[in-house]
Amino acid sequence: MSIFVQIASYRDPELVKTLDDLFTQADNPDELHVCIAWQNSPEDEWDNLDKYKEDERLTILDIPYRESKGACWARNQIQQHYKGEDYTLQLDSHHRFVKGWDTICINMIKQLQERGHKKPLLTSYIPSYQPDNDPQGRVDTPWGMSFDRFTPEGVVFFLPYYMQNELYPKPARFFSAHFCFTLGEFSKEVQHDPEYYFHGEEITLAVRAYTHGYDLFHPNKVIAWHEYTRVGRVKQWDDDPTWTRKNTDCHKKVRSLLGIDFENEIQEIEYGLGDVRTLEDYQEYAGIKFDERQITNNCKTNALPGREDNPEYFNEFKHAIDLNVNSYPEDDYEFVAVIFEDKLGKEIHRQDIPGDEFNANLKVHRKNGSNYTVWRQYQGPKPNHIIIWPFSTSKQWCEKQLMTI
Repeated sequence: MSIFVQIASYRDPELVKTLDDLFTQADNPDELHVCIAWQNSPEDEWDNLDKYKEDERLTILDIPYRESKGACWARNQIQQHYKGEDYTLQLDSHHRFVKGWDTICINMIKQLQERGHKKPLLTSYIPSYQPDNDPQGRVDTPWGMSFDRFTPEGVVFFLPYYMQNELYPKPARFFSAHFCFTLGEFSKEVQHDPEYYFHGEEITLAVRAYTHGYDLFHPNKVIAWHEYTRVGRVKQWDDDPTWTRKNTDCHKKVRSLLGIDFENEIQEIEYGLGDVRTLEDYQEYAGIKFDERQITNNCKTNALPGREDNPEYFNEFKHAIDLNVNSYPEDDYEFVAVIFEDKLGKEIHRQDIPGDEFNANLKVHRKNGSNYTVWRQYQGPKPNHIIIWPFSTSKQWCEKQLMTI
C-alpha cells in the first residue's frame, strides 16, 4: 500500500533526522512517496539534503526561503504532487516514529472502515519528544486535542490532553496540521488554501474535512512524536516582514468561512466546505457555535462528540494580556485592576493582579527585557476592551490603559 508523505520544512535542523527515522522505522519504506517543501537558506549548512537528492522516493521542492509565503502555501505546493497513492500522511519536519508506523496507521484505517466509517482520518497533537534528550524525553501516552479558546480574532485554539485506555481510535472534533493520516484522495479533496497563513489552518481543516465526509479520530496508540518547542529553529514569520498582514487576512477568511461573529460565509469552490455534511452538522457534532463563540460542556470536557439533545451552550473567554513593563515605572503597586467591559463600558468581568505578584514579575521581566503576560479566563460574553489600571502606594491610581480586543 503506497503512502504520500507531505512534509513542509522551513530552515529546520531536524529535517534530515526526521527523514532518516521515517524510512528506518517504516515496515515498507519503498512504498513511501515523500514530497518536501524544502524552504531553505544557503546560510544553513546543516540543512543539507544531498543524501536524499537522488532517492526516487522523494520529490524535493527547492524553495529559497525568501520566496516562501507561509506554511499553508507550502502544504498546498506539496499537494500538487500527489500521484494517486493509497494513503497520505501530513507532517511537520520535526518528528520521530515508532517501529512499523505505516502498518499501524493502515490497520487503524482499515479497522475503522470495517466499523462503518467510509472515510476515516487519524489526526492529533501527537506526544512530544526532545531533540536534545532523545529517546529518553519521549512521551509514551497518546494525546488528544482539547478546545482551549477563541482568540480575539475568532480563531479556535487547541491544547493536547492525555488519552487513557482507549481500545479503538477515539472520535475527534479537531484537526492537527502536524499529524494527519487518511485516504490518499484527501490530498486532492481537501487541499490547503495557499492564501491562509497560519492561525486558522487547523479549525478550518477540521470543518472542511468533516463536511467532505471524513470522520475524524485520535489514534489510541502512540504512532509518532512531535517536537513542540521550536528551540533553535527560525520560523517563517521571523524572516517575513509582511507576516502580520498575511495573518490578519487569514483571520478574515476564517471568520467568513465559519460565520464567526455572524460574518457572512464565503463558499469557495476549491477551498470551501464540502457538500456531504453542512457547517451546522459540524457544529452540532463538535458542540460548538462559531457565530456566538460558544461551546457545550461536552466539548469543554473532551466527551465523545456527537449530536446532543437540548445542549446548553456557553461562552468561554480566555485571553493573554501582554503588558509592556516600561509602562509601569513604580515598585510599590498594591494591585492592578484588570477589567473586561462591553461596548457601552459595562463591566463583564474583573480579576485583579495582586501587588506582590505584579511587583515580583515586573522585576523579572525588566531584567530580561521581556513583556509580562497575564492570562485571564471566564465564562461570559466577548468583551470589547480591557482596562488595566494600577494602584500604587506612593502614586495612588496611576495611568489607566485601555486595550481594544
